[in-house]
Amino acid sequence: MSTRKPPMAAPAHNGLQKLAKRFKPYWLLFTVFIVIGLLAAFVYKLIIPPLYEASARVMIQDNKKGAEISKQVEALDVLQSKKIIDNETDVIVSKPLLLEVISKLRLYAPVYKKNGLKKQLLYTTAPVTIECSDPSLLVNQENIPFSYNASANAVVINDINYTLNQWHGTPYGRLRFLKNPGYFPSEANPAFSFSIFNPSTLAHNLGKELQAKATTKSSSIIELSVKDEDPIRAETIIQSLVDTYINSGLRDKNKLADNTLAFLEERIKVVEKELHDIEQRRQQYMAANDAFDISTKGKLFLQNVSENDRKMGEINTNLAVLDQLDAYVADKNAGITTVPSTIGVTDPQLIQLLDKLYSTETKFQTLKKTAGENNPIVLPLKEEIEKIKPDLRSLLANQRRNLQASRNHISTLNDSYASLLNTLPKTERDMVDIDREQNIKSNVYSFLLQKKEETALSKHSVLPEGKLVSTDVSDEPVSPNMLLIFLLAITLSVLAGMGFVVIKESFGENVMFRDQIELATNLPVIGEISVGTSADPIVITENSKTFIAEQFRRLRMSLSYPLANGEVKRILVTSAISGEGKSFIASNLALALAISGKKVALLDFDLNNPSLDNKLNLSRNKGITDYLLNECNLDEIVYRTDLNPSLYLLSTGRLPHNPTELLMSERTETLLKELDKSFDYLVIDTAPVIPVTDAYILSKYCDLTLYVIRHKYTPKIFLERMDEENKMHSLKNVGIIFNSVSSRGIGNSNYGYGYGYGYTYEDNKTGKRKRNSLT
Repeated sequence: MSTRKPPMAAPAHNGLQKLAKRFKPYWLLFTVFIVIGLLAAFVYKLIIPPLYEASARVMIQDNKKGAEISKQVEALDVLQSKKIIDNETDVIVSKPLLLEVISKLRLYAPVYKKNGLKKQLLYTTAPVTIECSDPSLLVNQENIPFSYNASANAVVINDINYTLNQWHGTPYGRLRFLKNPGYFPSEANPAFSFSIFNPSTLAHNLGKELQAKATTKSSSIIELSVKDEDPIRAETIIQSLVDTYINSGLRDKNKLADNTLAFLEERIKVVEKELHDIEQRRQQYMAANDAFDISTKGKLFLQNVSENDRKMGEINTNLAVLDQLDAYVADKNAGITTVPSTIGVTDPQLIQLLDKLYSTETKFQTLKKTAGENNPIVLPLKEEIEKIKPDLRSLLANQRRNLQASRNHISTLNDSYASLLNTLPKTERDMVDIDREQNIKSNVYSFLLQKKEETALSKHSVLPEGKLVSTDVSDEPVSPNMLLIFLLAITLSVLAGMGFVVIKESFGENVMFRDQIELATNLPVIGEISVGTSADPIVITENSKTFIAEQFRRLRMSLSYPLANGEVKRILVTSAISGEGKSFIASNLALALAISGKKVALLDFDLNNPSLDNKLNLSRNKGITDYLLNECNLDEIVYRTDLNPSLYLLSTGRLPHNPTELLMSERTETLLKELDKSFDYLVIDTAPVIPVTDAYILSKYCDLTLYVIRHKYTPKIFLERMDEENKMHSLKNVGIIFNSVSSRGIGNSNYGYGYGYGYTYEDNKTGKRKRNSLT
């Protein structure tokens, strides 16, 4: 038997046409889904409040981009630390700044009014604003109803009056209700409500809404934007955030200036006392030893050494600063209030790392107070601090080594000048030592006074690290985009409909499509029979023009199927399991052949469960079994039917105990040869192949085997095993009949699960001509 399919003329449909063919029968379902989707989008529009966008541009003093401040102003601001834009975009929307904005604007307690299906935010038009004594203790609670009693100057919550402008212990925290002078009643007894949010939660949500980015790669301007229900609140949030960012930078600079001044004051006091002690000792020595003049050699020594001593003093001061910085970095318990002075530090990389450590420490200490040290939000900051410190200590060590090398060099020079003292008298030499020590302290004292004045001047002329350039707020809502929402609703509705159809038709256990048959087996499909609309098992008559009758006529034409390799005379009809309609196919095919003028014998070889007698309304006592048992002659079992004078039936007869062995007898072949002499076609109905092997025994005597697969009934597992089973047992010249193909879709659309051969036919009841298709 050949396993190759004959070439078939497949329609040249593109992918879009195939999709349309598959889903067109469900147009009513798609319509319902789209209507539901559009209604959902409309309800979404009624419920979700519109959002307005506010934006601002902030210019940052960046050490890589943008314009630099003038040299004169920069000289005044010794505390100036230039920023990196990429870092500042994160700093400006950091949680500590957001928490400060939320507390300052009281965003943790918004007030609403019912407006149709949605809640309307009342930011500037609420009757009261709500303030909490400790917002960090608030627990998120929404939709708390209240009423405003203007005459009693009170707010009523749960039938309890709370007087305005006074602190009250409420179930929601210690709150104070402040009268809003801008409130003007627009309706009688409006339904107000307020919500309470923990600032930490609110800051997290606000941080996701805020967008911060540099306008261009070469720009030092950050663009901020936020969306909010109230355009005024959106603009206020942006402006307050910028102000908080600028003030935060100023606070950091002032704190650094205070630490620097405190360090300088302490050092000045020590040097001042040491200088006073030296002056007293010099006076006492001069009075006791009558030393009032230093020789030319002594003056030369002082001139050479004085400059070196001044440099040595500056180096020692810088080393002291480095020691303090190193102690600060090494101290694991250092807080944001213990940042030491950076006076005299000139390395830009060191200054940048110190700024980064300080800002990270500030965030860490602030969040640790509200969220706890082991909070997932706090832990990354702690890890970042631990990564910065080793690099910072390495830089400090390098600076210290450089300063120590410079100090050693100066010390070597001073040692070379010390030999000059050996040529001086002792009294003069002692005076030179005293004057030298006095010069050293005097230089250090002058240096400290100079730095003190520079720091004090810088504190009062400190420059903000950012500047608000412009603000803007949208006049129209920017969200939700209803056009996009409606398009999305339609798209999701269509996808939902497609998903429903695919799940319904493709994920079942039974065969649904002709394509599934063709993909699972190499056996060809030579006919499709649609589901019948009548309970009568005989669907074709000589004058019938119904759709299913035309299908059987088409099947009759297909009997010259090339796999038969010659004349088709004996046709075996079988299936996988019972109930797939093989007897229905056999009887109607035999009648279709008889109507064409051929003499046809219909043999009921289903020796286990015969059914042709009932379908043809015949009741005969003797049949094929009696002939195979040699208990009667052929003439005694051949009966003419009432359906057509050319159609004859050979019924089963009595049911045997050994049907398989009986079919294997020589009398089976003898019966078929005798019938060949009198009939043009033999249509043999036999048992299903899965429970018994009768069909395999009879197939070798036949020219063509029609294998019936029923739509929505035949399990796919039998289909997938068909080729393997056929190799083992071999049915002869198999052609598949796709039976009982029902219409697809919802409504009266005549589209089926096969390939779709269109027919025009006349309805026997109405006489009207109709179009039907199995697409």
